[in-house]
Amino acid sequence: MTSLFTLDELQDTEVDLLSELRLPDDLPASDLPLTLNSQVEYFIKQFQGRSKASFARWLSRSTRYLPMMKEVLRKEGLPEDLVYVAMIESGFVLHARSVASAVGPWQFMPATGRRYSLRIDQWIDERRDPVKATMAAAMYLKDLSAMFNGDWYLATAGYNAGENKIFRAIDKYNTSDFWELTKGSYLKRETKDYVPKLLAAAIVAKDPARYGFEDVVSIPQIEHDTVTLPGRTDLELVARLTGTTYQSIRQLNPALRHWTTPPNYPNFELRIPKGTKARFEVAYAEIPEQERYSEKNLYTRYTASRKDNLRSVARRFNISTGELSELNGLGRRERVAGKTLIVPVRQSVDFASEGKQAQKRAEIRYYTVRKGDTLTTLARRFKVSTKLLASWNNLKGKMVLAPGKKLIVARAKSESSTRA
Repeated sequence: MTSLFTLDELQDTEVDLLSELRLPDDLPASDLPLTLNSQVEYFIKQFQGRSKASFARWLSRSTRYLPMMKEVLRKEGLPEDLVYVAMIESGFVLHARSVASAVGPWQFMPATGRRYSLRIDQWIDERRDPVKATMAAAMYLKDLSAMFNGDWYLATAGYNAGENKIFRAIDKYNTSDFWELTKGSYLKRETKDYVPKLLAAAIVAKDPARYGFEDVVSIPQIEHDTVTLPGRTDLELVARLTGTTYQSIRQLNPALRHWTTPPNYPNFELRIPKGTKARFEVAYAEIPEQERYSEKNLYTRYTASRKDNLRSVARRFNISTGELSELNGLGRRERVAGKTLIVPVRQSVDFASEGKQAQKRAEIRYYTVRKGDTLTTLARRFKVSTKLLASWNNLKGKMVLAPGKKLIVARAKSESSTRA
């Protein structure tokens, strides 16, 4: 997805040796199964050594988000200590983005985010919303737990690599023991390290003083009110009516990508400063609907080719050479080949249509294999082809279905396995 921005938004973005360790014999209480082996010890030492400053920042930020995240997980019947998945994924940075374009505190890829009902388009990216992203992560983790029969080591490894990668590793090495899977060469180092890093983070974070983090500064939770908006609304207007700043409203609503709430999002819930709800609602009701939102020009970036010059690029984007040179601080005769330029959106795009189609969470159904079941009989029973059933479950050839194995027997046609 091409990144779009206004000029105001562009200016905003342009103005963040291992120590010796003596490990305790006992582990903190946890609703995740904790293991202390050489792989986990390695990351505990790393968090105390060369990564100590980073881990301290993770601990500080965690105090803002842990209560809410734990509550969401608890309501979904999941272990609360799965919050440490968000810690090792992003360090609780809401705007975190990986090189693979995973985004947000739970590092969802676009396809997986949409699978779990997160809206992602030019106006909003709900992967950055701490509450909605946590709810989506809870749903995904619940599905992974069901796929791997409640084995949280395999489930969280699947969160990192994609469930199909873990299924293939299990079939390749004929074991569902995560630690045995790490002995082979099939899984990437990142996935082999993922579970021990998660366990190490949980162990240290649950008892930080014991591991040398006595003076971690707690960041308080952000208190806010929530208002429901019937249609698109400028954030500058919201800031004015609540007596705060535009940037404060943006910080309270990290999922918003531009100056306004998204189109085609009825009853959008916007966070505003605590104690300003009544004042806002009275003032907002007095403003005519057509004055609550203003259009602005959107821009993107274009890398000029070797044959491009200022005039050809200007013509391409229906702009004068003078406007183009002024936008980019260029001289009228300056060479542009190879340069990345700021240009207006090339053609008229109906951005207001984005989000119109409801995003439904994919339905995934599971079946526990019984004695006598075969791929053919199950395919007939659940009205799918044997080829599709085999693909969903990474079954190759004429594999014997072991009783007790959990199979996916139904899922949305558009579904594909992607990393979170």
